[in-house]
Amino acid sequence: MAQTPTMPPRLHRWDEIALEKVTEMVSQKIVSGEREMLAQIYLKRGALVPMHSHESEQMTYVLQGALKFLVDGEEIVVGEGEVLHIPAHAPHQAEALEDTLELDVFSPIRKDWVRDDEPFA
Repeated sequence: MAQTPTMPPRLHRWDEIALEKVTEMVSQKIVSGEREMLAQIYLKRGALVPMHSHESEQMTYVLQGALKFLVDGEEIVVGEGEVLHIPAHAPHQAEALEDTLELDVFSPIRKDWVRDDEPFA
């Protein structure tokens, strides 16, 4: 028996989503559903995302540029066309080796990234 969807389908256009400045070196655009989140992240060369962990699994797909990750003590360089899976709760950090555009998928969503005025952007 099929379940009734809890949300209607929505079409999102990246060019219509506001670019949110996280730091001088990092900006992002976010699309979120109830259980997964997609983030388009722009990092300038030298940008550092400090060590952190979260309950979400993370898939990072590098579209342009390169990132050097430290995941649970292991150094991993991710280049254009490559995808890195970061398990839930794994401590990780990232450094942009060049100007980088990447997509992150999180499941469940990063509740710390959802604004109260737009629970499902």
